[in-house]
Amino acid sequence: LGRNANMGSTCEINAAMSIWRRLSLFVLASSLCSCLCRAEDSAMENIVTEKKAEESHRQDSADLLVFILLLTLTILTIWLFKHRRFRFLHETGLAMIYGLLVGVVLRYAIHVPSDMNNVTLSCNVNASPATLLVNVSGKFYEYTLKGEISGSEVNDIQDNEMLRKVTFDPEVFFNILLPPIIFHAGYSLKRRHFFRNLGSILAYAFVGTVVSCFIIGLLMYGCVMLMKQIGHLGGDFFFTDCLFFGAIVSATDPVTVLAIFNELQVDADLYALLFGESVLNDAVAVVLSSSIVGYQPEGDNSHTFEAMAMLKSFGIFLGVFSGSFALGVATGVVTFTKLRDFPLLETALFFLMSWSTFLLAEACGFTGVVAVLFCGMTQAHYTFNNLSPESQDRTKQLFELLNFLAENFIFSYMGLTLFTFKNHVFNPIFIVGAFLAVFLGRAANIYPLSFLLNLGRKYKISSNFQHMMMFAGLRGAMTFALSIRDTATYARQMMFSTTLLVVFFTVWICGGGTTQMLSCQKIRLIGPDGVERRSTKQESVWFFRIWYNFDHNYLKPILTHSGPPLTATLPACCGPLARCLTSPQAYENEEQLKDSDSDLILNDGDITLAYGDITVSTDATGAHTSGTPVGGVAVNSDEALDRELAFGDHELVIRGTRLVLPMDDSEPPLPLDSRRHRHKNETMS
Repeated sequence: LGRNANMGSTCEINAAMSIWRRLSLFVLASSLCSCLCRAEDSAMENIVTEKKAEESHRQDSADLLVFILLLTLTILTIWLFKHRRFRFLHETGLAMIYGLLVGVVLRYAIHVPSDMNNVTLSCNVNASPATLLVNVSGKFYEYTLKGEISGSEVNDIQDNEMLRKVTFDPEVFFNILLPPIIFHAGYSLKRRHFFRNLGSILAYAFVGTVVSCFIIGLLMYGCVMLMKQIGHLGGDFFFTDCLFFGAIVSATDPVTVLAIFNELQVDADLYALLFGESVLNDAVAVVLSSSIVGYQPEGDNSHTFEAMAMLKSFGIFLGVFSGSFALGVATGVVTFTKLRDFPLLETALFFLMSWSTFLLAEACGFTGVVAVLFCGMTQAHYTFNNLSPESQDRTKQLFELLNFLAENFIFSYMGLTLFTFKNHVFNPIFIVGAFLAVFLGRAANIYPLSFLLNLGRKYKISSNFQHMMMFAGLRGAMTFALSIRDTATYARQMMFSTTLLVVFFTVWICGGGTTQMLSCQKIRLIGPDGVERRSTKQESVWFFRIWYNFDHNYLKPILTHSGPPLTATLPACCGPLARCLTSPQAYENEEQLKDSDSDLILNDGDITLAYGDITVSTDATGAHTSGTPVGGVAVNSDEALDRELAFGDHELVIRGTRLVLPMDDSEPPLPLDSRRHRHKNETMS
């Protein structure tokens, strides 16, 4: 019995062990199957992820191709317009039209099929985080905030994603597209006419922009109050928002008008007034808008008027502008390139140091637009003279090309965003009020200031010039860039939508009517053979004469290889220091001084010009003689000023007599009558 009992228990143990082994094998097999399934799922997930990444890459390439094709089509049409002498539509307006057409196609003609993998989940949070970590089956995924969408657009996620693909980060405009445009404006500035009208340009750019900002801000605040009374205001809109709108639409960009002026050879003073104002008031508008944003009164309500807060904003304006100005000038002065033997490296270094000025100013809390503008002006005055001839040509062509592409890209993108931007707020009352305010603000800038300026000008700003400046106050790239930089609130979205319409109207209507306006105002065209007025030394700005003497005698010899040697301008006791600071090239170039400021000042009396091995002398009667120069003769600063400033575009006009000084051994210029006859034949053809 005992043995049978032991045998029974042994059988039970063996049976239990057998069951245990079977269960273990089953669990092991299940685990193995589960691992294999997870591995297959992971592999499939990786394949799906790679496929999505490839599709996203193709989509991004297609989006960029759209903009490249837009620019290509714009360039070809520009060529056709120039060939046909069609001036009713400028290239920027054409780029906007093409952008509008592409925007319509992307918005209404192309629909992306819905992705079944998109899942919409609701989660109640108090704020919208910039990044979000989502736990999906033990794996954490990071999602970034792309923006708010309305409830009606939840089912159109794919279409919204496609439109976001062609919407650039606003910082792209400020850090990549704006710097070459602003730098080119300063680098290619014709300082001759700019400094001749410097006082008027500063008045229009600084005083006029501030006046225009407050006029527009006050009128728009009244418009907002009217909208609030009749219930047409869908969100907060404060007085500071109205002032910000006034600041951004006060930035003029008459690129269309100036291009036509340049092509038709319009009066140089009118060109200088418009171009100088547009260059400087862009910088003023940027600093003014940032000062308005920085307006922070004490207390809970940040939109009430407070004198101390306003004075603080004014201090911010002066500090940011002066700091940006100093940084730009300092960077331009220290841009030394000692790579003349390697023009490619020299051009690359010059380009990078110029662009870094904008980024350095933004990183330091200043305004990159102001810094890069004055950096370009300083480099054109000093650094350009130190570059090799190859680098001089390359830098001019490089920045001209970048300016052309960036400007047309921005105007194409303007047309595109009218349909691709998802948060437009169009209010008819606000739009009509904005157009009226912009018109009155421009009038308050031009006419009162012109009246005051004419009280002190020998050559008055005529009424037809004033009407033309009033008409030519176009809005463009800077206004668009400032408005698109922040579209988070209801007020900023309404301002952005209205700004687009203002830019469209001014570019198409005002820019397209430039030729007709010139004819209506009977503004004279100088043309290729016209006689241009030259200012005398007594007519030029007094502080410019003082600055020129200091710059010509001391700064130019130190910072460039041009100008008289310091040994001829510094006292004898400073001889060792003068020899140390003067480069050997300065002695070689002493008798061949050339300056792009050349036509700023010109005496009505006798003038002696030395160029190469030819000396041309003229007197009040217009008679001229030629001979060989006298080398090694030291001249005082006034004589050097009169001689150096007598070179404009290597062409001299005195009392109707034109002296052309050829730059090379090419064919001599035709006589004046022959050139007039040839120009007449070309015009008839």
